[in-house]
Amino acid sequence: MNNKLVNKDSTIQRDSFAELLGQLADNSAAVVHDEIELVTQEIREKVTAVRSGVLTVVTGAVISFAAFMSFCAALIIGLTSYMTPVMATLITGAALALISVVIVFIGYKQLKKSTLKT
Repeated sequence: MNNKLVNKDSTIQRDSFAELLGQLADNSAAVVHDEIELVTQEIREKVTAVRSGVLTVVTGAVISFAAFMSFCAALIIGLTSYMTPVMATLITGAALALISVVIVFIGYKQLKKSTLKT
């Protein structure tokens, strides 16, 4: 009789252990799913913040370009009192081209240094 009682208890323990394992598997899957959703939401928030920052930088760059062009026009107009408008435009363009070549060359050297070190 003691033998039957022990068998019933072990069956009950096996069922509960199997149920616990099933619950553990369900809960683990739910946790993984929730973590994936959390990471996805964080990525969306970061992308939104980056998009806003990029839009602000682009807007500032466009306005800066318009200001730069205004200064170039003012320089050309100012130089026309000393030379013909065509010469003033050519000198301004040449000076800006020289400045841009120097800046590009400096940037190229910095980029070359950084890629060689990796």
